Amino acid sequence: TGDHQWIHVDVEKANAGPFGGPIAHGYLTLSLGPMLSPQIFGVSGISMGVNYGAGKVRFPSPVPVGSKLRLGATLQSVEDVDGGAQVTMVFVFEVEGAPKPSCVAEVIFRYYS
Repeated sequence: TGDHQWIHVDVEKANAGPFGGPIAHGYLTLSLGPMLSPQIFGVSGISMGVNYGAGKVRFPSPVPVGSKLRLGATLQSVEDVDGGAQVTMVFVFEVEGAPKPSCVAEVIFRYYS
C-alpha cells in the first residue's frame, strides 16, 4: 500500500507499540473484499462487474499480522443503472477472537448485462 508506518513494517518497534505487534494496513484489509466475497455470494448472468466505489469505511480494530480474517456481507440496496444494476453492500471484516470488527465498509459494485 506504500504505507511504511512502523506499526506495519518495524516488527521490533511494533511489538512494543499500542497493538502488541505489527498490524496489516487497513486498505489491505479492505482490498481483500473482492477475493473473499465470492466465497459467500455469487453473481451470474452478467457480462462484467466493476468496483464502483465505497461509502463509509471504518477500521474499528487492528488486524494483527498472521491472524485469521473473515468477511460477512449484507445487501443494502440494488438500483437500476444504464445497462445494469448498482449494488451496495456492507462488508464486515472480523479477526477470529476479536471483540469488534476490523473493517466495516459500504462498498458499491456495478454489474452490467
